[in-house]
Amino acid sequence: MSQPDRYPTFSDAEFTRRLAAVRARMDEHDCDALLLYGAGRVPDIQYLSNWPGTRESFLVVPRHGDPTLLVQLYNHVPTAQRVAITKDVRWAGSWAPEALRSVLAEVPIHEGIVGLAGPWPSRIVDDLGILLARIGLVDASGIVADLRTVKSTEELERLRIAARLTDAAMHALEHEVRPGLHEHELAAIVEGAYLREGGVNSIHFMATTSMRAPEIGMPAQLPSLRIIERGDILITEIGAEWWGYAGQIHRSYAIGADPTKEYQRLHEVAVEAFTRIVAALHDGATVSDVLDAAEIIHERRYTIYDDLLHGTGQLPPIIQTRRTKRGDWAEDFIFRENMVVVVQPNVVTDESGRIGLQVGETVRITKTGIERLHDYPMEFVRVG
Repeated sequence: MSQPDRYPTFSDAEFTRRLAAVRARMDEHDCDALLLYGAGRVPDIQYLSNWPGTRESFLVVPRHGDPTLLVQLYNHVPTAQRVAITKDVRWAGSWAPEALRSVLAEVPIHEGIVGLAGPWPSRIVDDLGILLARIGLVDASGIVADLRTVKSTEELERLRIAARLTDAAMHALEHEVRPGLHEHELAAIVEGAYLREGGVNSIHFMATTSMRAPEIGMPAQLPSLRIIERGDILITEIGAEWWGYAGQIHRSYAIGADPTKEYQRLHEVAVEAFTRIVAALHDGATVSDVLDAAEIIHERRYTIYDDLLHGTGQLPPIIQTRRTKRGDWAEDFIFRENMVVVVQPNVVTDESGRIGLQVGETVRITKTGIERLHDYPMEFVRVG
């Protein structure tokens, strides 16, 4: 059973509310049970169990009765038992489908429908289909994810902690980045700012390039062996996580020299776009409103490379501009109070993405506008 004095958790009332909301959705879909799966970080499972995940995790949520958490590997079970609020925590076994079948054998199945949520591997689903031949397996991924889009008061508290830890990483970069460092050393600066306070890395995507002869215009997902030089720009996407909830911030730094005119203009347009977009956000606003605000980027004769806006933790909506659209998102998506989104215009000179930078951060949607969760200044800071 969980040890709240040692591992952060939410209140009993919070977990009771979440489980009731999930079961109401299960009733709508006639699901007798909901099976959740994840590997590594498992936000949907953590939402109901407090278990953030290590390797593969499974959560069986019956329409009535207590959920059961199954985890890999065997030696991870004792930790899961100490962290999860779920009373029944088991090893997922050498063959997970059999372990799941065993749990489902204890669940009354009336409608004959079991929902699957998460990125299930096809091999496990196929094996489950054979073992549970008389039960219909249906996609129910939206049940928990939809509920997670609007944050509770307790979730917002975690997000504010994560944003503060993320800001600490940005201050550390400002004070420690200098010519002569290897690009891969930047990760140590970032993580060193929050590890002692219990934060862990969510993302630290960073790229450095010469402002006079640029090669990349967005943060890189993997650090290189490149040595930082005077006159470089550092483009960042930084997120510190605190128990399943992460901040996210995008800033750029000019290293050992003032920004060039070209990069100063890119920064001005990115800040202008960010400002217009957040001014359009409020409870009841739509993606169409955001796209109207973002059109300024193209009017200034620039474009974007990365997504323009996404829900925290890659929840919906995930959008670009009208002229750079990828995917099938809809303009009539409605933002609701206490949704948390990342606004992140990655302004580049052309579709190659070779020259550009990124500005942005995490904000909460309010009835009349937004609340900034980060305090770090939106400036093009000279460092080193």
